[in-house]
Amino acid sequence: MTPRHTLLALACLTTLGAAATAHAADGTELTLYRSDSSALYASSGDGSVDDGYAVVREQRSLTLAAGSHDVVIGDLPNHIDPEAMALGFPAGNAKVISQRLLLGQGQNAALTGLVGHTVEVLGDSGQPLANGNLLRAGDGLLVRGGNGSTTLVRNYAAVRTTGANFPTGSSLSLRVDAQRAGQANAVLSYPTAGLGWRAAYVGTLQPGSACRMQFESRASIANRSGRDWHDTQLTLIAGEPHFAKASAPRPMMAMARGYAKAESADMPAQSTLADYRSYALPAPVDLPDGSVSQVPLYATRTLDCERTALLENGNSYQPPQPMLDANFNTGSNDSIISTLRVKAFDSLPAGYLRVLSADRNGTPQFIGEGRIDDTPKGSDATITLGTAFDLRAQRERTAFHVDKAGRTMDEAYRITLTNAGDSARVVTVREHPNRWQQWTLASSSSKPSKQTPDALEFRINVPAGGKATLEYAVRYSWTADQTP
Repeated sequence: MTPRHTLLALACLTTLGAAATAHAADGTELTLYRSDSSALYASSGDGSVDDGYAVVREQRSLTLAAGSHDVVIGDLPNHIDPEAMALGFPAGNAKVISQRLLLGQGQNAALTGLVGHTVEVLGDSGQPLANGNLLRAGDGLLVRGGNGSTTLVRNYAAVRTTGANFPTGSSLSLRVDAQRAGQANAVLSYPTAGLGWRAAYVGTLQPGSACRMQFESRASIANRSGRDWHDTQLTLIAGEPHFAKASAPRPMMAMARGYAKAESADMPAQSTLADYRSYALPAPVDLPDGSVSQVPLYATRTLDCERTALLENGNSYQPPQPMLDANFNTGSNDSIISTLRVKAFDSLPAGYLRVLSADRNGTPQFIGEGRIDDTPKGSDATITLGTAFDLRAQRERTAFHVDKAGRTMDEAYRITLTNAGDSARVVTVREHPNRWQQWTLASSSSKPSKQTPDALEFRINVPAGGKATLEYAVRYSWTADQTP
């Protein structure tokens, strides 16, 4: 089919109104796993996305003939693991002999969804070219007529189908052996890509000197699967299961424990699933293809928090031997980072926290965003908001001496903090004495607020429009067998 015919066919199909919308089968259940894929949540981009992971369980009503025959199930997502698909008949009145997945990708994706349906193929002038059951949509359309004849149509302008639903995506071709003719209920389950979720948090700082914030918790649910989902019961899984196959991982078979009582009737019910957490949404949802939907995860509440202006130099690296070089790690950082810490009131799935603060007119304004990893109840979550505009630091080494015979090394620093703002600030200075693992604080102009084997912390008050100075010295020591 030429590009002109492709456009004509799709244009004709979309003029059918409701017939151009794919509908999920009744009783569909979706289990979505967390994904941080930027393609899933992007506000731009065309087509389906082969990222994310979901397990689908849906009810299908099939019209069967007695004995062995072929059945086609359409309206499937584009990225399915064909090795993990399963269809069963709960009543035991039929069985699947074989199955074949027909992928609905590329320019024929919409037509692939019509495989197994009655279609009418039209020419440029609207004249009928073929009418009957669509067997294949690829290099031409293969149509079997009511008289048993089969026609291959290569040049056409449009394809018409009757009914309110237009199945899109991939199709599943089944060879079924049925005991009797008639309607049969089947359960189809499969894992698919193109679906994922992650947490989206919004924290609005409250006025006053104490750190308090209004905390909103939502789940962002992305659908780039190539198909719409309607009235779907949704369960969200928080955690990081291992996927053996990057292209099409297998679903987890663990069973969930009983759901804990939700905060309210309109909030998800939380539960344990093996080593992970699950959230069952209280009501069915619609997930149109190419959409990002948000639903509440927890009720909005006010939380205590802690804001810190942090100056950090070095890291927790420990060298394999004492570093006696005078030029080792003498670099300094003059930027002071604003951080925010909050204690998890419940299990917080991984996602992003946007923080707002009111300006002088009372309008909430964005002041920073950071990632929250999976955080169990009672644990701290800390994010970086940004670089403080009015605070600066200057760090200089004031002394350095090595006594090889005595196996000691002394080093001292002076850190000058300036505050150009109109209010006093407390700056946390975190230093990492990392020339060697054995060290002691020899002196300091301020008492440390915290000391660990690889870090020193000082809380320094810096007046508005002024400056403050911190001076400290450390002594390193080592044994004879550790001498470099």
